[in-house]
Amino acid sequence: MPNANEDTPSALSQVQSRAVSELLRVAPAADELGRLFQEAGFSLALVGGSVRDALLGRLGNDLDFTTDARPEDVLKIVRPWADSVWDVGIAFGTVGAQKGGFQIEVTTYRSESYDRTSRKPEVSYGHSIEEDLVRRDFTVNAMAVALPQKEFVDPHGGLEDLRTGVLRTPGTPEDSFSDDPLRMLRAARFAAQLDFEVAQDVVAAMKAMSERIEIVSAERVQAELNKLMLSAHPRKGLGLLVDTGLADRVLPELPALRLESDEHHRHKDVYEHSLIVLEQAMALEEDGPDLVLRLAALLHDIGKPRTRRFESDGRVSFHHHEVVGAKMAKKRMTALKYSNEMVKDVCRLIELHLRFHGYGDGEWTDSAVRRYVRDAGPLLDRLHKLTRSDCTTRNKRKANALSRTYDSLEERIAQLQEQEELDAIRPDLDGNEIMQELGVGPGPVVGRAYAFLLELRLENGPMEREAAVSALREWWAAQA
Repeated sequence: MPNANEDTPSALSQVQSRAVSELLRVAPAADELGRLFQEAGFSLALVGGSVRDALLGRLGNDLDFTTDARPEDVLKIVRPWADSVWDVGIAFGTVGAQKGGFQIEVTTYRSESYDRTSRKPEVSYGHSIEEDLVRRDFTVNAMAVALPQKEFVDPHGGLEDLRTGVLRTPGTPEDSFSDDPLRMLRAARFAAQLDFEVAQDVVAAMKAMSERIEIVSAERVQAELNKLMLSAHPRKGLGLLVDTGLADRVLPELPALRLESDEHHRHKDVYEHSLIVLEQAMALEEDGPDLVLRLAALLHDIGKPRTRRFESDGRVSFHHHEVVGAKMAKKRMTALKYSNEMVKDVCRLIELHLRFHGYGDGEWTDSAVRRYVRDAGPLLDRLHKLTRSDCTTRNKRKANALSRTYDSLEERIAQLQEQEELDAIRPDLDGNEIMQELGVGPGPVVGRAYAFLLELRLENGPMEREAAVSALREWWAAQA
């Protein structure tokens, strides 16, 4: 990309030339595909995010093309050339293919819009690249490279907006958001992904039209939220959603936190605290962005508004906000059509995020440590990260003390894991052994016996088989 002083026509032309060369160097399959469409009498252009990412120097293996060919013609051209072809998106004019290491989508020139009540867009085909580009969401996504002639097409100044880091719409933002209200969420998502500023007229339209997001399906909203949350700068996108009122309609629990004062973090409100926890959790990620951890960090305190109490001594309390928050998160995530597993994991982390604070100065018994590990289960590593991230105090002495205490807890866990295989805590007798020792068949009594032995295991640690059998028989005798 050019420097700020490289704004002459010749400088931009040089950038365009370099960009085209880089695109074709990184994606040689594009030139070959362009010739095939030309020979068939059709136009083809690399378009949208593929062009944007190439200009940013981060083009991957997913390539998007647009064409004047109808989907049935695209299939005829692509099938003999590609390694595999799929047509699940053909109703929207899109044909997918794989060629070598590239994932390719070819979409017929189109425009799409919503009426006032529809949750699905109405798609109609266009006749020119200019028609196609003007219906794109943002100017930085409204650039193309016509193939095979390698002509750079940028009718809306996307290259300049990319250079200056601004998100604008090709036409008026009102028209763009009327065509597809999800683009308002995309503005926040791209701001978070690209670390761009959103033009003021776009922000104004987002505020004025925020209620239109309610006609968009929950699945599409969730997909955009996920991309935002997994971006490099989610705080930027979340702030835009809150400031424009969109969060009130898709994630109202988040802006509700702005009104609360956190008694543990008096220097910031709970909204600010939650964003800091999110950023601190991101800093602890080890294998790339973790959506479960990030959602749990963002939502961990959403129960506070409903549990706020003003105590007689002037303090503010939020008793059991973790339990209430877990229930609220389940309701919201279910409404957004998250998977049952994702909902379960995020809500479990929210429910457990305060458990550590009962550890005090390290006086937990081995039994309490075992229960902590058992209750966290496979989420233990994420719980470690969430708990550490939840410390946002500016008091360095307090922060260091909390960190040392958690270090101590992790050391205790590691020691017990080495001794007792905590990751797979089970009773010392399995179901078959219980039935054999008690002389009973399958039924509720086996479950109760299993639960008794599990509690014994958690309380006392591993037992020899003879001791476990003896304890089981004593329990059975007491049931009579």
